[in-house]
Amino acid sequence: MAATAPTSPEAQAELARRHKAASVTVAGLFIATVLLSVVAFVARPYFIEKPPNPPLDIAVRIVVLILGLGAIVWRRNKFSAMRLQDIAGLEGVSGVIRTLEKTTIQIAILAESIATIGFIATLIMGNELYTYWSGAIAIVVLVYCYPTKSSWLRTLYRYTDKEAEIEQIS
Repeated sequence: MAATAPTSPEAQAELARRHKAASVTVAGLFIATVLLSVVAFVARPYFIEKPPNPPLDIAVRIVVLILGLGAIVWRRNKFSAMRLQDIAGLEGVSGVIRTLEKTTIQIAILAESIATIGFIATLIMGNELYTYWSGAIAIVVLVYCYPTKSSWLRTLYRYTDKEAEIEQIS
């Protein structure tokens, strides 16, 4: 499929299949993040708040910050123009589509790990606010990485259409 044009039925079918898989994954992790906050809210009467633990508090905040900013940097790095051009040149349409799907799922998993860390901090410290603010950050990252089909199509055409034109000339 490396020599397939981005407008071919095979490429469009693969794009539709991989886009659906990525969007369902992101939506599922979004729901899981919201459910963690609901669980923290419902279980609030059962939590026993521990005395403040500044090292743990700072560690959780730093880890959440690093993962949140890291997700943004990871996405920008993986979707950089030069990298996508190289992938299109080496692997063609299929490689670009695979990269879009894989990177989107990786970022969504980073977002869910942010929410999970907050929930674990809530269980350890007994303060549900850890789940709420880490869940809010995870939701922002999930919305940031949500794959729109139009953006995937634009990316696919931008980086692989030239390859199809070169093959037609040869």
